[in-house]
Amino acid sequence: MTKVEALAPAEQETLLGTSLSRRFARLPLWLSHPANIGGFYGLLVALALLLPYAFGDQNNEVWGVQWIYHTSLLLVACALSGFVSLVMISISKRHPVAPPRQILYPMPFLGLALLSVDRVGMMAMPSWLVTVVWALLLLPGPVYVHLSWAPRWRLLCMIEDGTDPFIGMEVKAEENVEAEEMVGEDTELLEVVDAFESE
Repeated sequence: MTKVEALAPAEQETLLGTSLSRRFARLPLWLSHPANIGGFYGLLVALALLLPYAFGDQNNEVWGVQWIYHTSLLLVACALSGFVSLVMISISKRHPVAPPRQILYPMPFLGLALLSVDRVGMMAMPSWLVTVVWALLLLPGPVYVHLSWAPRWRLLCMIEDGTDPFIGMEVKAEENVEAEEMVGEDTELLEVVDAFESE
């Protein structure tokens, strides 16, 4: 992380992103590979499916076998999507983009709720709606990896190899606005700003 700390604040923000990406950035590069992060998301979804599978009405006597089978499919599909994202990012050289969190974050919960309704037999779902349910469960992880984590992982690898990934990239200049102009005549607020700057 010392190489990352040597970067400018704007470059660090591009490289590390929000709290989730910062957690992944603390891991060794081999462990935080996009395929591993994708597979980890698949494992989280599989763990969430344990209760709907165990207590559902559909094939309840063999729910464990069905759950293991679907878990294997989830892990392989999500890990493979991480590999595909990394290949695409290495070709396009695209920098990370913030994923649409307001859309992605509720999707797995909505998918899990609909799947639970289907598994316990509260409502018969048409086949197209079951496909939508699985899409709600599966898409958020691969979309996050593709938009945000795979580009960040590529940049981290470049920094680890001693290459500056920000050469030739324009860094947005921060607007220097004097504290006095921001707070006007409010002396109490000025004192707080001065105390904060002195720390």
